[in-house]
Amino acid sequence: MPAYSKENPENIARLMAAVLSAALLWVLIYTHLEWLADLLLDIAGISFQTRFGQALHFFIYEVPKVLLLLTAVVFIMGVVHTFVSPERTRTLLSGKRTGIGNVMAAGLGIVTPFCSCSAIPLFIGFLQAGVPLGITFSFLIAAPMVNEIALALLFGMFGWKIAILYMTMGLGIAIVSGIIIEKLEMENNLEEWVRELQNSGAAEACDGPGFTLTQRIGEGIGHVRSIVGKVWLYIVMGVSVGAGIHGYVPQDFMASLMGNDVWWSVPVAVLLGVPMYSNAAGIIPIVQALLGKGAALGTAMAFMMSVIALSLPEMIILRKVLKPRLIAVFAGIVATGIILVGFVFNLILQL
Repeated sequence: MPAYSKENPENIARLMAAVLSAALLWVLIYTHLEWLADLLLDIAGISFQTRFGQALHFFIYEVPKVLLLLTAVVFIMGVVHTFVSPERTRTLLSGKRTGIGNVMAAGLGIVTPFCSCSAIPLFIGFLQAGVPLGITFSFLIAAPMVNEIALALLFGMFGWKIAILYMTMGLGIAIVSGIIIEKLEMENNLEEWVRELQNSGAAEACDGPGFTLTQRIGEGIGHVRSIVGKVWLYIVMGVSVGAGIHGYVPQDFMASLMGNDVWWSVPVAVLLGVPMYSNAAGIIPIVQALLGKGAALGTAMAFMMSVIALSLPEMIILRKVLKPRLIAVFAGIVATGIILVGFVFNLILQL
């Protein structure tokens, strides 16, 4: 019989009511973030049609969205952590043949429609649960780049062949990049507090009967205080950069550099995309506009991939978790893969 059944039933009822109320409040806020952003702009008398209005709307919407996701995932992982040891999780994902865990993590990314910054909470949760570093990177790359939103929009705008080609290449980048990072054995390039989190997780985790229900909830709350307290400022800083770029980047200038006339258009498009920040739903319409202005499809796709998988705000947030050397390796490997995808797209469309 579970240990928490020995607790006072009234205390359990009050605790469950508090958790349910918090969950309902979370859902209510999360599902009304866009409405809240619209309302605040209306109250301030700022038009969404202005660049400043678009940047401010983006900031008001994205900051609480990422923080809410981080809080929910870290809390859930903290509770799950009391049931399943990190060693068991690590064995589940790494006890396969090389690459199987990366394929599983990348496949999970398809069904999680997160932008790059929103995927970081799960990235931290994976590390917290003891999942190998390379596998967590496969998820971090695949989650924003290849998901049902991106595939549905690509299918609707460009057809199923382009959608499948994009999915195949995006998953390939995520899987291969994760395997390479795993082979490089760069765990020492995690920030010290993350490594301590992993080590403490291995020591603290125990089987189910070791915790009461109150203790499990307490563990979840404790993880939220510890992790969110360390990274929230980086999230605000990262989204601030993304909001400024989101509102002020000139579209015509980028389109003029993305033609198919010169070979360097693809790497230039990737470099232009890295400082930006958007999810698939936000960037695909921009890609469509760029194509209408003469951009080559492969070049535009490389630009889109770099925006949603290698954004500057994401790097700022990751800096709290990873040391600069690992961030540079991650960005370099993924950027190389994206550039190859751009060239392949342009080559196929010329045949």
